[in-house]
Amino acid sequence: QVQLVESGGGVVRSGGSLRLSCEMFGGIYSTYTMAWYRQYPGKTRELIAHITTSGATHYADAVKGRFTISRDNSRKLLSLQMESLTPEDTAVYYCATISAPKNWGQGTQVTVSS
Repeated sequence: QVQLVESGGGVVRSGGSLRLSCEMFGGIYSTYTMAWYRQYPGKTRELIAHITTSGATHYADAVKGRFTISRDNSRKLLSLQMESLTPEDTAVYYCATISAPKNWGQGTQVTVSS
């Protein structure tokens, strides 16, 4: 059974940076395409970045050039480096496997103050 555990959320000022991490337990991490989603209150989760098993990355336009997704297969770790944060980035962030069924982390709150 796959379990994803996230860490690294918090409160940061506009223009600041945060790094999110997501560790996998119980799965063969290297075989999964991994992704980060975020969710605004009352909205559905939106895909913001994903990284394939070969390391190819893809970003939503809203975060392109500011966020960097990366993976460390030896540590079963997924990361999201977030730069130049704005209040519009305030949301709950989730890591997930791109698989059927999808596996989700518990979510971590990111709050950017103006």
